[in-house]
Amino acid sequence: MTNSIDEIDLRILSELQNDGHQTVKELSHKVNLSVSPVYERVRRLEKEGYIKSYAAVLDAEKLDCGFVAFCYLKMKQHTFDNATQIMQSVMHIPEIVECYNISGDYDFLLKIYVHNMKAYQEFVMRILGEIGSVEI
Repeated sequence: MTNSIDEIDLRILSELQNDGHQTVKELSHKVNLSVSPVYERVRRLEKEGYIKSYAAVLDAEKLDCGFVAFCYLKMKQHTFDNATQIMQSVMHIPEIVECYNISGDYDFLLKIYVHNMKAYQEFVMRILGEIGSVEI
């Protein structure tokens, strides 16, 4: 891996971060470079791991999931098995879009998308409450 990027590479990365769906031709106009070099640079940035993947950013409100909640979780016991169970469980819950292992009074911070506050309250009791190693 080269691990060396220049100003043009940084501009390409910035543009792709703003809109990963744009064509190489559109990108070449924005960074003021012809299509072929831009294409080669994008492929190199992908190969070297600077670009991990491309994703669509969804509109949560249009999907009727515009209520965002952050929820702290605490493990009943601090064991490797409990932490693994929590991480495996939250990976399969579609309402949870981000999960962070944190330090302090709580062990995890979750970012959750649901319809409204009532749906969030039901989610906490019905979904999170069913994870055996979580203290609510």
